[in-house]
Amino acid sequence: MKSKTAYINGIIYTEYQRYEQHALLIDDDKVAGIVPQDAVPESYVTVDVEGANICPGLIDLQIYGTGQDLFSADLTKDSIARIEQQLLQQGCTAFNLTLATNTLDVFREAITVYKEAAPKVSMGLHLEGPFLNPIKRGAHPAELIKKASIGLLSDVLEGNEEWVTMMTIAPEVNDQECIDYLIERGILVSAGHSAATYKEATLAFDHGVRTVTHLWNAMSPLHHRDVGLPGAAFNHDEVCASIIADGVHVDFEAIRISKEMMGERLFLITDAVGACEKGIYKHVLNGDHFVLPDGTLSGSAMTMLGSVRNCVQKVGIPLDEALRMAILYPARLMDRHDIGNLNSGSIANVLFFDNEYQVKRVLFQGEQVV
Repeated sequence: MKSKTAYINGIIYTEYQRYEQHALLIDDDKVAGIVPQDAVPESYVTVDVEGANICPGLIDLQIYGTGQDLFSADLTKDSIARIEQQLLQQGCTAFNLTLATNTLDVFREAITVYKEAAPKVSMGLHLEGPFLNPIKRGAHPAELIKKASIGLLSDVLEGNEEWVTMMTIAPEVNDQECIDYLIERGILVSAGHSAATYKEATLAFDHGVRTVTHLWNAMSPLHHRDVGLPGAAFNHDEVCASIIADGVHVDFEAIRISKEMMGERLFLITDAVGACEKGIYKHVLNGDHFVLPDGTLSGSAMTMLGSVRNCVQKVGIPLDEALRMAILYPARLMDRHDIGNLNSGSIANVLFFDNEYQVKRVLFQGEQVV
């Protein structure tokens, strides 16, 4: 039997609209609409959310793990399930499960496990590497970084295009035919861990690279004689960029400048990892971020809702726009119109949070999971 619920007495944010004194209608697993509170149909059960903010579920296009789980170090269905459940608790209802540079065997095994798990919260895998520029490798092992070829790409991806939704590469050290190969298979190509010049980056953007991975981190600098990858992203009309709003990976003033330059093309990711003592990536929690044993910055400990809070409180971005950076813009980049909004007919992934940015309630496909 289908359930019909009207959520009242909240402030509703969806795309470019903000509603007060309205009700969010959920019919089973879909959004049925937003109506004035005095126009809720009699067939709906009302739930008073007591002033909470209501928005679509948050979307993270780059996350490797949570808590004590790092997918690349525990390639199991149980690991994926735990990560999904932890993210739902945080209000993140869609994400790209990410693997950093590793052996191709690990990538193949990860894809196999992911297919078997058939996760519902994760939208697909984001392979960050191994086709990067070693001089901007960051925490990625230099010995595992490779130059892409059609043979290597097809070896990993052939028949798995449905499961790999995104790949980060360094465009200046990889041939255009390899980028074309990925694009033709519907994979979102992002420029990252790259020493690209302004001209190299712009050329890549003009030929199908649609976004940039963690702006400012592990890339050519914004120099006054060559503004590099950041400058190319700023000056391009269409390319997007993700940014880590933890105040550690990127200073909040740099986020403010980036937002002024890129507007709606800038979106949030957590780049979050899980604590790990085995495998290639041994992530050690260092206060509010993770490092490798040698101290190299390796990942964040952020949540998406914490990123929204930082954008509002530390950067001065209005709440409605900070939410779009965490919801609408990544959904748009992934060409997903059934999530990231509260339009009638969209999947009922909904976050309710208070003014202290604490999760109060989460709906996933219409079912309350928090």
